Amino acid sequence: MSYKLNKRRIKKIVNRVKKLPGGFNFFRYTFNKLHGFWLKSVKSTKVPYPSSIMLEVTNHCNLACITCPREYAFGAAMAKGTIDMGKMKKVIDEAGPYIDSIGLTGLGETLLYKKLEETLRYIKSKNKGIQTFISTNAHIPGAESYIERLAGLLDTVQISIDGVGKTYETVRLQSDYDFFADMSKKIVGVCKKNNIAVMFNFVAVKENYTTMKDVVKLAIETGVSYVNITPVNIGSITTSDSSYYDLFYGDNFKNELKQAFDLSKQSGSVELSIWDVKKKNGFKKCHLPWNHFYISWDGYMTPCCAKPFPKELNFGNVFDTSLMQCLNSKEYRAFRKMWYKNETPEFCKKCHVIDLKPVEIDFDISYN
Repeated sequence: MSYKLNKRRIKKIVNRVKKLPGGFNFFRYTFNKLHGFWLKSVKSTKVPYPSSIMLEVTNHCNLACITCPREYAFGAAMAKGTIDMGKMKKVIDEAGPYIDSIGLTGLGETLLYKKLEETLRYIKSKNKGIQTFISTNAHIPGAESYIERLAGLLDTVQISIDGVGKTYETVRLQSDYDFFADMSKKIVGVCKKNNIAVMFNFVAVKENYTTMKDVVKLAIETGVSYVNITPVNIGSITTSDSSYYDLFYGDNFKNELKQAFDLSKQSGSVELSIWDVKKKNGFKKCHLPWNHFYISWDGYMTPCCAKPFPKELNFGNVFDTSLMQCLNSKEYRAFRKMWYKNETPEFCKKCHVIDLKPVEIDFDISYN
């Protein structure tokens, strides 16, 4: 089995390189990259200014999906709200000279956030090369019109899809598949017209893994260029234990996955990728202590997007202090020290990075 670098990531890198910061910010950007390489080489627990962050603009949602962490005990206890524009701009100002990409997404439905255009415009005012990303469940009436207003400001739209037909509705509760399918086609049309990359994201669970090839087929039919599959992360699913991951070691799952990859290759138009299921599990497999940092709507720096609950663990509030104070806090550095030792924090147990053992696959895949 071999791995292939995801074309979507290559395109994203190329687009960024074409529009690097200019003037003095170019030197700040370059020095920060070199500083990062040096910190890594000496195995420091500090990090440079990040190249990627996620800003949770809202954690309100119009669906209730069985794959979503917000639908279980941690989510029930979390505070709900929408990010403050002024405070978010403070974070963007701090990261702006150094950042490569910003995702405006999290536990909620991004398109419920009414200041998305203002936010994206502010990000691009820092540097047009900053790659911007949103995720949507395609269940907002008029979503295609909203996205069209963002043309020139938005680089990637991810559409969450966890099956087709009735299977989709079984996983994504309170949904309507026919509405979703129609809206997805409209969104894809808008994105293609405005040169916005669009991707289907599929979270594999027991209820839907037999529809992976059907999702690829739908991507072919609707003109979606990229499909990504991620095994469900049960780190936040309090009703399941690690034995759930046995699903992904079985021949049934691997056969379905092979059919999906075969179909994508035959199509010549859809690139299918999957989260790295072959690499040895363990805390050192996780890159999130080092980059792609998650900031909750109320400013808390949480360890990851799979379990972004400040009440469970956070490394400070970027609105109260600063981005870099939180990233290089004593607590976060202690967390990274555990990473170097490959010692699993209590917080991270049950995560698929920790408990999903390598899956033996004898066909070619690409990873996300």
